[in-house]
Amino acid sequence: MLDSLITSKTRIKLLLKFFSNTETKGYLRGLADEFGESTNAVRVELNRLTQAGLLKMESDGRTKLYRANYQHSLFPELNSVVKKYLGIDKLIETIILQLGNIEFALITGDYAKGIDSGIIDLVIVGEIDHAFFQNLVSKAEGIIKRKIRPLILNSTELKSLQKQLDIEKSLILWANGREYVQSVY
Repeated sequence: MLDSLITSKTRIKLLLKFFSNTETKGYLRGLADEFGESTNAVRVELNRLTQAGLLKMESDGRTKLYRANYQHSLFPELNSVVKKYLGIDKLIETIILQLGNIEFALITGDYAKGIDSGIIDLVIVGEIDHAFFQNLVSKAEGIIKRKIRPLILNSTELKSLQKQLDIEKSLILWANGREYVQSVY
């Protein structure tokens, strides 16, 4: 869908990277390596997106870090389009809200970093009906055309796996109260 509207594959990768998880930051060489693109191609697109005001650039010593510009008037729409493209909106709607007693749900791994790898790592904390959940996962995979790799935990297990799951860089889908998010982070 996006490749029909935006002809630059590098620009699409950058939009997915920065607008799927708004906490994501990146620098030129790291992005070029991650995307398997030349630094020149990435630099051109970073400059275009920065000049358009969609990305902000900040200096960290000699390194220029880029991130999404939350204040841009198109930010909410681009964020929504990226989530729809990745299928995250349907994932939330189809799975998370129908399961029952969920304390916390988040996406970790590649998608949380803005990389469309085709596998969504979904972590759910709470008590759910596992058979019903597997049925919903199968349906959601058919809708979004991506593999969902779920991990169901309780609060204690989440705390013990916090570093392995790289929770600080995750994309929060659902949290049962702000206090719960603060206790995990």
